[in-house]
Amino acid sequence: MTELPIYESPGSSDKSDIRILVVEDSRTQALFLQKILEDQGYMVWVTMNGEEALEYLKTNDPTLVLSDVVMPGINGYELCRRIKQDERLSSIPVVLLTYLSDPEDILKGLECGANNFIVKPYDEKSLVSRIRYVLVNDSLRRQSYAEMGIEIFFAGRKHFLAGERIQILDLLISSFEDAVLGRIELSKSNRDLADLNERLAREIEERKRAERDKEAVILELRQALAEVKKLGGLLPICSACKKIRDDRGYWQQIEAYIREHSEAEFTHSICPKCMKELYPELEEC
Repeated sequence: MTELPIYESPGSSDKSDIRILVVEDSRTQALFLQKILEDQGYMVWVTMNGEEALEYLKTNDPTLVLSDVVMPGINGYELCRRIKQDERLSSIPVVLLTYLSDPEDILKGLECGANNFIVKPYDEKSLVSRIRYVLVNDSLRRQSYAEMGIEIFFAGRKHFLAGERIQILDLLISSFEDAVLGRIELSKSNRDLADLNERLAREIEERKRAERDKEAVILELRQALAEVKKLGGLLPICSACKKIRDDRGYWQQIEAYIREHSEAEFTHSICPKCMKELYPELEEC
């Protein structure tokens, strides 16, 4: 049998008479459970599988057994069934850790005599609350109950539930509570997702608006640049030398003015008329 180290926690003596057997094949999860329970003041013993748990129970009577369902060898359901079939151990509450992914899991818990479920993944607050619930109700019910069996048909086969009515009620209430909590968490997640989608939609719209504004600015700049490079209006030009007066009152050669105020470039040539007037000898050739 494997014993994990016990944490020293403040105030543990307050509930030192309550001994909890944890059965968990994952060492990480076992240490996590042990730490939480010992911080609440409970005495905790840890075993790593069903076989070790049964070995421990041969000489020990814990106040409560907290067992994972999925384990190699003897699983949680079978472990619970053997505990409930043992006259010396049958009154010990057994709480099963399960993902509760199928409604039939509840029936399996009822069939094996489990007192309660804790649904994975669990947080510290819900775990402690459920353990306290089981311990308090077990203390209140330390009196004789007549056992009554119930046979039901579900998922294509019969199930015989040999548990007491109050135990069946406990399991169903706990399952309903888990379903409600899951629904609340799902609703919260849906609200968070809706808020996130709304924020994303706003951000997308803002980015589209920014892109449109950017494109409008670029278009305005292009138009402004085109206007700057475009000659228009009245241009004062000398009738003799053909110089142009700019906005500052200076006279410029026409090619210099046009080059400055447009994208045009000049190449030098000579027209036939000027050729004849300036170079008559070339004309004769």
